[in-house]
Amino acid sequence: MPRASPRSVAALIARYGVRVLDATTPAEIAREVEQTDSDPEGVGIMTRKGQTVLVRLNGISLKAAPLLKQEMLALGADSAHAKGVADLSVEQSAVVLLGTPGQYAHLLPKLRRQPFQLKAVAEALQAVLENHARAAPRPLRGLHRSITLGNTTSVMGVLNVTPDSFSDGGRFDRPETAIARGLEIEHEGAHLLDLGAESSRPGARPISAEQELERLRTVLPALHDRLTIPISVDTQKAEVARVALDLGADLINDVSGLRDPDMRRVIARSGAPAVIVHMRGTPATMQENLGYGELRTEVYGALARSIADAVADGIASGQLLVDPGLGFGKSAEQNLELLHHLGEFRSLGPPVVVGASRKAFLGRATGEKGVEARVEASLAAAVLAALGGASVVRAHDVAPTVRALAVADAVRLGRFLSGQADGEDETVGSSSSITKGPT
Repeated sequence: MPRASPRSVAALIARYGVRVLDATTPAEIAREVEQTDSDPEGVGIMTRKGQTVLVRLNGISLKAAPLLKQEMLALGADSAHAKGVADLSVEQSAVVLLGTPGQYAHLLPKLRRQPFQLKAVAEALQAVLENHARAAPRPLRGLHRSITLGNTTSVMGVLNVTPDSFSDGGRFDRPETAIARGLEIEHEGAHLLDLGAESSRPGARPISAEQELERLRTVLPALHDRLTIPISVDTQKAEVARVALDLGADLINDVSGLRDPDMRRVIARSGAPAVIVHMRGTPATMQENLGYGELRTEVYGALARSIADAVADGIASGQLLVDPGLGFGKSAEQNLELLHHLGEFRSLGPPVVVGASRKAFLGRATGEKGVEARVEASLAAAVLAALGGASVVRAHDVAPTVRALAVADAVRLGRFLSGQADGEDETVGSSSSITKGPT
C-alpha cells in the first residue's frame, strides 16, 4: 500500500500532534500518562508497562539459561543468551533480560521455585532492581559530621596538599594556603571536602605513610575545627586512614578500592564511611595495561567484589560509596564509555561518586592540553554524571560546578529547588543537608 505524500503526512502530524515522548524514568512516564486524565489506578499499571529495563547476568548455567528465557517469554518479556546454549557447546552464558518492572515483579516468585540456582539469581535480581530504582535521600554518617545525600547532586571539593598532583600540585602544599583554600571550598558551596596528601596521578610514585601524615597533620586538625562540611581523606594506607580519622576526618576515599584487608579493618572498627574506587594496579602502573574483555562488566564486577569483601569484614553497606575510577587505568575512550553508562553502577546499591574534574581524557575531547583549560569540559562531565545518577561529583572548580549542577538537577527533577522562583537572585544549591556530630 503506497504511503501518504509528505504534504499529507505533515498535515496529519500537525492534526493529531503525534510525537515520540522522551520519558524514560518511572516519574516521567507517570506524568505523561496522568496528562491524559487517565484513571489513577491505571496510571500505576501503565507506568510499569512503559519502562523496559535491561539486566545483565553473568555465569548462568546451561540448564538455567533456557528456563530464564521460558519464564520471560511467558510474561511477554524476553531474554538473550549465548547461541551455544542451544547446541550445548557452552557450559554457561551471559544473559540479558528485557522486561518491564511489572514483568520482573511477576518473574521473581517464579524463579524462586525453579532449580539450577535460579532462586539465588532471583535474590540478586530483586536487589539490583531495587538499588537501581532507589531515589530516596540517604544519610552518610561521618565520624564527626554527617551528610544526607539527597535527590540533588553533592559536590566534593578537591584539595591536594601535595607538590606533584596532576592539577593543583604545589599550589596548596603550605599549611596556610591549604587551610585558606579549604575554607574557600566550603564558601563556594561544596558539600564535602576531599583532602589528599599523596598524588595518585598516572605514573605517581608512592610516598611513605610518615610523609603523608606529616602533610596531613599540618592541615587536617585546623580544617576540622573550622569547617562545617564533612572531610574525606584520600589515602590508600591503613595507618594513614586510622590517624586521619583520629585527627578529624569523617570518611576515607581509597583509590585502591579497599583491597588491603588492614584498610577494611580500620574502616570497620571506626565505623567511618569509605569510597571504593576502581583501579587496576597502582597509580605508578595503572596506565600500563588498559586491556579489558568487557570494560563495564569487569569494572562493575570488581566493585561488586570489593563491596562483598568490605561487608564480609564488618563494614556496614550503608557506609559505602562507589566510584568507577575515571582516569584510573582506563583509556580516554573507556572513560567516556563509563561516564555514558554511569547509571549501571547504581545497581550496586551504594551512592555513586564520579571524579572527572580536569582529567586528561577531557582534554582529549576538547583538544586542550593544559589542565587549566579543562574547566568547561569538567562542568560538562559533572552535568552528565548528575544526569546519569551520580550522588557525588568531585570538583576542583567548585563554584561553577555547584551552579552547573543546580541547573542539571532542576532539569532532571523537573522543578526548581526549594525557595527558588523565576527572577530570584539567590544561588540555587543542593538539598544535601549536613549534620555536625560529636568531635
